Amino acid sequence: MHTTSNVLVTQNQATMNVDHEVKVLVEEIHRLGTKNADGQTSVTFGTLFHDDRCANIFEALVGTLRAAKRKNIVNYEGEMLLQGGHDNVNIVLLQQ
Repeated sequence: MHTTSNVLVTQNQATMNVDHEVKVLVEEIHRLGTKNADGQTSVTFGTLFHDDRCANIFEALVGTLRAAKRKNIVNYEGEMLLQGGHDNVNIVLLQQ
């Protein structure tokens, strides 16, 4: 039986994990990306998806990207990115 405190601890751990993954995502965008005309760093989804280091770091890259987008840390066209069809979609880092 779950107690309220156990559920809250689990929720807090999940939030910390997502926050950590988003932080690592920002680092990887800096590593792989380039500055655009506005001075923002951007990278294509395909570059992130096909990078060996990112493949080893992120269990669910698309989920991490969606979380970062909800937090206004990155922006990209559309809601869900899929390998192949969205490889050329630019992911723009909003917070440097």
